[in-house]
Amino acid sequence: MTANERVFNYRMTANRWRPCHRRAVRGCRYYHSMTLGEDWIFLVLLGLTMALVSWCMDYASAKSLQVYKWMHGELQGNVLLQYLAWVTYPMVLIMFASLFCHLVAPQSIGSGIPELKTILRGVVLKEYLTLKAFVAKVIGLTAGLGSGMPVGKEGPFVHIASICAAVLSKIMSIFSGVYENPYGYADILTVGCAVGVGCCFGTPLGGVLFSIEVTSTYFAVRNYWRGYFAATFSAFIFRVLSVWNKDAVTITALFRTNFRMEFPFDLQELPAFAIIGISCGFLGAFFVFLNRQVVLVMRRQTALTRFLTKHRLIYPAVVTLVIATLTFPPGFGQFMAGELMPRECITSLFDNFTWTKIWGSPPPPGLGRSAVWLHPQVNVFIILLLFFVMKFWMSAVSTTMPIPSGAFMPVFILGAAFGRLVGEIMATLFPNGILFDGIVYRILPGGYAVIGAAAMTGAVTHTVSTAVICFELTGQISHILPMMVAVILANMVAQGLQPSLYDSIIQVKKLPYLPELGFGHFSKYNIFVEDIMVRKVKFLSSQSTYRELNNLLKSTSLKTIPLVDSKGRSSTPPDLFGAKCSLQEQLSKKHFRSVCVSIIRIKAWEEAELDKQIDIDQIRIDPSPFQLVERTSLHKTHTLFSLLGLSHAYVTSIGKLVGVVALKEVRRAIPHVALLRPRSPCSAVPSHACAAVPRALCLSITLPLPSFLLRRSVLLHRC
Repeated sequence: MTANERVFNYRMTANRWRPCHRRAVRGCRYYHSMTLGEDWIFLVLLGLTMALVSWCMDYASAKSLQVYKWMHGELQGNVLLQYLAWVTYPMVLIMFASLFCHLVAPQSIGSGIPELKTILRGVVLKEYLTLKAFVAKVIGLTAGLGSGMPVGKEGPFVHIASICAAVLSKIMSIFSGVYENPYGYADILTVGCAVGVGCCFGTPLGGVLFSIEVTSTYFAVRNYWRGYFAATFSAFIFRVLSVWNKDAVTITALFRTNFRMEFPFDLQELPAFAIIGISCGFLGAFFVFLNRQVVLVMRRQTALTRFLTKHRLIYPAVVTLVIATLTFPPGFGQFMAGELMPRECITSLFDNFTWTKIWGSPPPPGLGRSAVWLHPQVNVFIILLLFFVMKFWMSAVSTTMPIPSGAFMPVFILGAAFGRLVGEIMATLFPNGILFDGIVYRILPGGYAVIGAAAMTGAVTHTVSTAVICFELTGQISHILPMMVAVILANMVAQGLQPSLYDSIIQVKKLPYLPELGFGHFSKYNIFVEDIMVRKVKFLSSQSTYRELNNLLKSTSLKTIPLVDSKGRSSTPPDLFGAKCSLQEQLSKKHFRSVCVSIIRIKAWEEAELDKQIDIDQIRIDPSPFQLVERTSLHKTHTLFSLLGLSHAYVTSIGKLVGVVALKEVRRAIPHVALLRPRSPCSAVPSHACAAVPRALCLSITLPLPSFLLRRSVLLHRC
């Protein structure tokens, strides 16, 4: 070929390539624009759906509480009928919620955040993100909130939002394959958690931060804008619906306060705020401990627990009966503001009045429902103390009932009551206020209640974002400094005593969640994978027969099986299996004639088929199994498992499979880090350890085996 011919051919090739290049660029731009558009559409649909669900649940529960109070008011004068109505109404709703959830979806019982933490960790929990669980959670939670029992909305609603995000992503995957990506599933659930918290209280900023702190070990920054956009849009629609229903005049905070802004607190009050934080840390840890002990007692195998397990409605009915009896307003409830519903408690605890000053005198105008706290014969301090003590154990017990229930709002009320108690004590100690720059400023007990609410919820959940949630709930940022001090001190104390409430539930339910490594365990850097890995690994080779595969499937319950290049110790790197057709297509080529033959011939034919080698040339593969080397430290292994959501990893040495480490081995090693015998850093390292290069490839296949083989889904890894 001459030089002119080569130049001509090059020009023709370049001219053919340029239009293809332009079409590819235009296709990529169109693809990205469509993906971005679909992302926005998904977030808008998610926010709109959750806003409607949240508003409908609040509307239905508010109407139920109105009926509850109307029945109590209409029967005034007949104490017996009042008591029967006061007790029967919540019992019916709680028993209905328990029975409905048990029949439709038992996975909807409880908070849902511990299970979401486990799912975001990479563990598959069946039936937790289905439409049945969504329906059961919504109806059961609405009934629980409408009963007036001390149960919260936040935890179950996060679960509801995550289910909605998962179901919506499946619907969106019909129009686009982007949402079928399994690696984007965690991102979708993370956005759902943010929307759940943000829409629950109308607090998008604190909602996103709280969902990150509670559910994520490592958070992808790319989801930040998604969470904020969906949560803000959902909170906006949620508050607009309240304005449309004339529940509010305009879009404002849910529990708006009117504290003075020019001088909300004095520096001399900071020790009192610090005392609130430290005390809430101890109280929050004790709340988690009490809640866990109640659950453990109910799970203990005794005659009583077996009876309650057989008759599931007895336990919630008894708990509701006891709580309703103690809060009955004409009875003991008059000494603990028993007639106030949860939102009325928060509104009254955050008011601007100093109850110790107006107790024993005619109520001032504008006092509203706060007058319930002023008993003519009992001191305000006794009322607040009784309310706190009684609601403390009531909340810890009621959150263990087999219904959808959260603990955020009950704990929030407990913290507000404790802060209000400290505030009233401070107002009594300084009746004339605090002098500053020649001006006397009075104590604001409502501000102490806000700080106590943030500190208590932060101590129970081990989060700091509760301060931001309180800012958005009250609509004021005047107490930002003392609130952050109290929340941080509460977290410092609580984290040293007990795990968070959600981690405690994970431990009680024994969910496969990876705990955190302590900062003080320096031996985690000297413990290696070879110290904890499983060395006896069951595997297949390219020369394995169907008989060996059948025996292996019968002898193990593993879902993943490594496929090695050979059964020996060869370190030859394996070839890449690039074929994408399914094994089902391969096996379908075998014609199974339905003719009447003798059983002996059928048996002989099956034996002959079993002795054939597995044809792995046409297997759909995923060439990316995660691998570690023998000298990978426990700290790095824990980080990789947490960051990537791994369930297992293979340990290789110069391409050879030497072991496997699963989530179970890592979890088992963490509590015993101090007991494991660390290897000296200066010890001799095998020469092959430094030269070990992972060369394993993952073969992800589904084995629709013939009728004479065990049908099971298997993941083969070629190492």
